[in-house]
Amino acid sequence: MSQYLWGQPLAFLLLLPWGVLVYLLLIRKKQVRGALKIGSLANFKPWQNRGRVVFYKLNQVILLISLLCFIFALARPQRADSQVKRTLEGLDIVIVLDVSDSMLIEDMKPLNRLESAKETISSFVSQRMSDRIGIVIFAGEAFTLVPPTLDYQLIKERVSNITTAASARIKDGTAIGVGMASGAARLKDSQAKSRVMIFMTDGENNSGTIDPETGLEVAKGYGIKIYTIGIGKSGPTRIPVYTQDLFGNRVKRYQPFESTVNDELLQQMSQVTGGKYFRASKEDSLQGVFDEINKLETTKIEDNKYVRYEEYFQIFLVIGLLLFLFNRVLNMTLLKVGP
Repeated sequence: MSQYLWGQPLAFLLLLPWGVLVYLLLIRKKQVRGALKIGSLANFKPWQNRGRVVFYKLNQVILLISLLCFIFALARPQRADSQVKRTLEGLDIVIVLDVSDSMLIEDMKPLNRLESAKETISSFVSQRMSDRIGIVIFAGEAFTLVPPTLDYQLIKERVSNITTAASARIKDGTAIGVGMASGAARLKDSQAKSRVMIFMTDGENNSGTIDPETGLEVAKGYGIKIYTIGIGKSGPTRIPVYTQDLFGNRVKRYQPFESTVNDELLQQMSQVTGGKYFRASKEDSLQGVFDEINKLETTKIEDNKYVRYEEYFQIFLVIGLLLFLFNRVLNMTLLKVGP
């Protein structure tokens, strides 16, 4: 952004004596005139406003303008171009998402727990600025869907294609320790000052080769802050089961299912690492949880303002000097007074 200003505005105080000089040379001099008694002005009228009298007045104006230019030069007219250099200090974030079959339970908008999580993750990614984000999915075992990257479009494309454990061809179950350790492995080499894991599950640990306590120690050892999210309601519910009829058509049926979220474990995971535990049990509460995380984990932005000045006093100095020299030349030649 550019703006024009004066570097030494106090120089304009010199306009006061300059104004006095204007008064003395141009105004008062007209009022005070010498008197010479003659019989008639008829012979002088053809010479009125001619000759050296006109040049003398013009020369005084030239002198005054040159002095005015010197005042402007002393005031240092300049243009200031300001630029803002923005430094972004991003985070490294890994989202660990449970894709066990229970995530198909239809108690969250827009369809079920999994679709709600996918939609909210995409929205969260769109709101970040310079953070590297990775995605790990887990059920009975874990799989890195996207390593930490700044390619947000790739992340959203991969997230939109997430399916349950059976479709992803990984063992079903809920291996919280394995999922936590896999997410921590993706952040262990991070150079970011803040490492964050968002851990989403709707169940309790029931499988896996790594227990949750070990996975938690791994994450804590790498200085990772964990935000845990318990998805869905606990208690008796129905889980959709897909089969094929005699004609090969896909048929959806429901069977009873006991949904259990291990709130105590998820609370411990967040407390030990300095994060926070959220419970998303209502249909539209998951978006609110991610909005709060988005506020808690902000990207550090530093703005450094630089101002470059371009001076223009030389223009007025050169004009004033030329006019002053012209004034001196006229005084020593055409307007010279002497014997």
